Amino acid sequence: MPAAIAPESDPARAHPHPLPRLLLTGAGGGLGRVLRERLTPFARVLRVSDVAPLGAPRGPHEEVVPCDLADRRAVDALVAGCDAIVHLGGVSVERPFEEVLEANIRGVFHVYEAARRHGVKRVVFASSNHVTGFYRQDERIDAHAARRPDGYYGLSKSFGEDLAQFYFDRYGVETVSIRIGSSFPEPANRRMMSTWLSYDDLVQLVDKALFTPGVGHTVVYGMSANRTVWWDNHAAAHLGFAPKDSSEVFRAQVESQPPVPADDPNAIYQGGGFTAQGPFGD
Repeated sequence: MPAAIAPESDPARAHPHPLPRLLLTGAGGGLGRVLRERLTPFARVLRVSDVAPLGAPRGPHEEVVPCDLADRRAVDALVAGCDAIVHLGGVSVERPFEEVLEANIRGVFHVYEAARRHGVKRVVFASSNHVTGFYRQDERIDAHAARRPDGYYGLSKSFGEDLAQFYFDRYGVETVSIRIGSSFPEPANRRMMSTWLSYDDLVQLVDKALFTPGVGHTVVYGMSANRTVWWDNHAAAHLGFAPKDSSEVFRAQVESQPPVPADDPNAIYQGGGFTAQGPFGD
């Protein structure tokens, strides 16, 4: 990939050193739709993909390539010709294991195998705070804390982080694994006051993840500059991520909601309600 620099992260500006071709998987999902709009300046060609319909390309700068991540050959063809990958594709909520398996475990393996085969040296992997969801909200942890997944979804993201480390150690494919907190227009509840990640801060973090040189495999928590946080990003300081937004502007609105009971998982665990979903199919 081109020589990396510390670029401007303003999504409205042309990027100083755009990639020739950037792949965005999961472009039809909630965050995928946001990044489909905002990553355009990051590459001369943005290739977008999803198993769901994405419509026609939005101009000569965009390629639309439908793909089922569980299909190894299709993923290999999808990655061919790309210089970097922002991998959001997969199941994004807690579901039965069989549903998570295809896209989140087989799928991420197929993405990394294709990256290896086609010489792609940078991946931005959408991991999740649910990799450590069983820590309590009164604990503060960093990327070196033991993983405590809170469900099948969290387990799949933990697997993806291990895969990222393996492909760096063996093949030199660098990855920034972003443990995304809660990225929405605004926090919906008290838990999200700590986990909220604004769209602008998300785009800045993806920018840093794509263009910072020498990341190896870096794990970073995706959160804005919220007043109360559970995660320490000192191990990812080399990315230079400096969130500009804060959930604090929504505090009065959120605290007007009735408080959840003290024994509710949303008041106890960092992963909130994910810690109590399932088992499925009993």
